[in-house]
This record gives sequence, structure tokens and C-alpha cells, in this order.
Amino acid sequence: MATGSLAINSIANHVIPPRGFQDLYQQHAEAVYRTALRVTGNPADAEDVLQTVFLRILDHQLAVNPLRSPERYLRRAATNASIDLLRKKSSQAERPMEEGREFPAPETNPLLKERLRRALSRLPHADAELFVLCYLEGLTYEELAEQFDMERGTVASRLYRIRAVLQKEIEK
Repeated sequence: MATGSLAINSIANHVIPPRGFQDLYQQHAEAVYRTALRVTGNPADAEDVLQTVFLRILDHQLAVNPLRSPERYLRRAATNASIDLLRKKSSQAERPMEEGREFPAPETNPLLKERLRRALSRLPHADAELFVLCYLEGLTYEELAEQFDMERGTVASRLYRIRAVLQKEIEK
């Protein structure tokens, strides 16, 4: 992965990482990058998120317990960092669209994805995280219930409400 080598070099310049960190990075950088790319929709932003997640681990000397699914932890960290990045971008001034410009059919899907990203950035953080982990990362209701320490039915009802809010935001 070209992005991984770039990120590890940037991280390595920050501090000399311990061997365990290098192994963690080598094993999970691809999953973190893919998660970030699905959420942000932008390779450069995904690269930033990848670096952010692993730099946070180094800076805060976080211990990732290999017995407790480091991939799950890191995918969740990537989701959170991606949502933070989307929020930051949405709070910056937006460029007005050119009036009268028509979008051909192939751009409809990217436009819808951008609307979804903006709507996600307006959700409370926990709701955005739950939505992303379910619908972009593919976690089951059972996995989400375990991860968020709640009942499966609670997960289902929250996701139903979140989808309704997102639908209204996208239709605006």
C-alpha cells in the first residue's frame, strides 16, 4: 500500500515507534485507511485520518489490547477521526455551486454521497459513529450492541431514528 508507506514514514519522523507499534501499524493500517476512505470519500482525507489514528496512539501511548480485537478498536478510531474531519470541513465556509449548472446522471451518486457526508457531520457524534459502523463498516446489530454496551433493540431503534434524521437532512 503506497499510502501506508507514506504514513509510516511520517509517523516514524515524529518519533521512533516501539516494535509493537510497528507490528500494529503493519497489520491494521489498510483497514484503518479503507474505513476512513469510506467515510470521507477522499484519499487525501483518508490518509490524514490514518496518520491521526496512529499518531494518537503514539502521542498518548495508548495500549491496544490484542485480545480485545485491535482491528475493531482501530476501525472505530478511524470512524471517529473521519467524522471529526467531516465536521471540521463542514464548519468551514462552503463554496456556492454555480447557478444553472446541470449535473449529468453519473454525478448523481457522488452528489448524494456528499450530501450524506454533510448530513453525518451535523449528527451528534455518537449517532454518526453508530451509523457509520453499521452501514459503512458492516457491523451487525449484535456487534454494535456489544461494542456500545446496549441492547440490540436499542441499537435498532436508534439506527431507525438516525436514518430518519439523515433522510430529512439529505432532502433539504
